[in-house]
Amino acid sequence: MWPGTPPDNARFVFPSHFLYKVRLHRLSEIFAAVTAASMAYCCLSIWAAARCAAKSKKPIQAAALPPLSVLKPLKGTDPEMYESFRSHCLQNYPDYELLFGVSDAADPAAALVERLKREFPARAIHLRVCGQQMGANGKISVLAQLVQSAKHAFFVVNDSDIRVEPDYLQTVLSELQEPDTGLVTCLYRGNPAHTFFSRIESLGISTDFVPGVLVAAEIEGGLKFGLGSTLALRRDDLRKIGGFEEIANYLADDYELGKRISQLGLKIALSRAVVDTFLPPYGAADFFLHQIRWARTIRASRPGGYLGLLLTYTLPWSILTLAVSRGAKWAWLLMAIALLLRITVALVTGVSILRESGMLRSLWMLPIRDCIAPVIWCAGIFGRGIVWRGQKFKLKRGMLTRTE
Repeated sequence: MWPGTPPDNARFVFPSHFLYKVRLHRLSEIFAAVTAASMAYCCLSIWAAARCAAKSKKPIQAAALPPLSVLKPLKGTDPEMYESFRSHCLQNYPDYELLFGVSDAADPAAALVERLKREFPARAIHLRVCGQQMGANGKISVLAQLVQSAKHAFFVVNDSDIRVEPDYLQTVLSELQEPDTGLVTCLYRGNPAHTFFSRIESLGISTDFVPGVLVAAEIEGGLKFGLGSTLALRRDDLRKIGGFEEIANYLADDYELGKRISQLGLKIALSRAVVDTFLPPYGAADFFLHQIRWARTIRASRPGGYLGLLLTYTLPWSILTLAVSRGAKWAWLLMAIALLLRITVALVTGVSILRESGMLRSLWMLPIRDCIAPVIWCAGIFGRGIVWRGQKFKLKRGMLTRTE
């Protein structure tokens, strides 16, 4: 027997540090594969945005523009709200009415509508008090009652904080005249307030939410949902799906409306018009509450899509890969490519699609936003409670139950 040779009955034991290295190597391979898949998603986002930009350059077919009713449910006040109202009174559109609805006559938004009526006396502007509660979703209860007052057969619904360009109604209604189109919806820019977390949310809209919408439209063969920034549809189609009353208990009312219109065999068109929304001056607590509500809304409406969000966290996955590879050169290269792709996504969607002037100034916050996103995802997957307009609800299968 050679010196140092173990006896025949001895057990050979791998050094513990060797097993540790093997595990790290395996883990780094897994994280690298997930990072690569997430980078592929970035490439898909860039491609989808390029296709969207190309489509928006095609001329709109001239069509007779029908009279329409613009329905705006209100509750409380939002940043820049009056100027957003004014933008709806300055439309290059031949015949339309503006219907504003509040559930309480004492709502502070009502005073802004009265001011609007004084500034634009020739415009058909009406304020309705919609006190009947038709479900847990107060916004949809108001809309269901506004429909009863609307004069016209075509509706445009948008949120109270939406500001639009003068050709907005003309663009959206022209697109609604396309064959087999049942709903037109719009992307939106998030204009931040001066706070850090307001800017972080705006960046998330541009670099996470908008790419997600564009990719969903490509891989699902068209949109299957609407966005609350704009919902343009016909009264007859709304009646066919049971009216707004049918979705009065759902949180994601825009998603549910689009899904039901799509189930009629009609297309949902993403408009070339992009609208503006003005974000509150979020602090950390308000930001996280709003983001968790958003996350739980997506989870309740599209659970498969919510799981798929894990593949969109390109930078966090690349950072994990770098950590478990213990700073390997190839992992540094992978992270550099991941960062480049994320910056490209931000520029393509933020500049070419949303036409945001401040995107370059916000790019330094992109790694921070991307590292916050998985934390929000984890918070969204546990629990069913949300806070919406100061009220607390529980979510079950996308439906709301008031808890206070």
